Amino acid sequence: MSIIPEGLRYTESHEWVEIGDDGIVTIGITDHAQELLGDLVYVEPPEVGTETEAGEACGVVESVKAASDVMSPVTGEVVEANEDLGDTPELVNNDCYADGWLCKIKMSKPEELDDLMDAAAYTEFAASEDH
Repeated sequence: MSIIPEGLRYTESHEWVEIGDDGIVTIGITDHAQELLGDLVYVEPPEVGTETEAGEACGVVESVKAASDVMSPVTGEVVEANEDLGDTPELVNNDCYADGWLCKIKMSKPEELDDLMDAAAYTEFAASEDH
């Protein structure tokens, strides 16, 4: 069973969003996604300064099974990237909600958060995909 923390927002493409007080959100891939991918061998977060659009690719994760784009849940500018993932992509497998975060984005359209799922809705969504 995947870990799906309360208090975060989630996308149908399996990214999580932690909302900060300053209009900056931290994003990563969910526990469900990393379980499906298996052991990650490469993670490419977006570069600082990159402009992201909600629903467009902003990074890449590769496992022994597959490569997958990470989709930006919000529109904005990347203000920080988790550089540790370059040398230790397994941080995502070990703790995707703490050390395994991907990047931080300063939102330009905070209303996009309203389109994301809460933990209960994502739990149902992820369970429906497993069948």
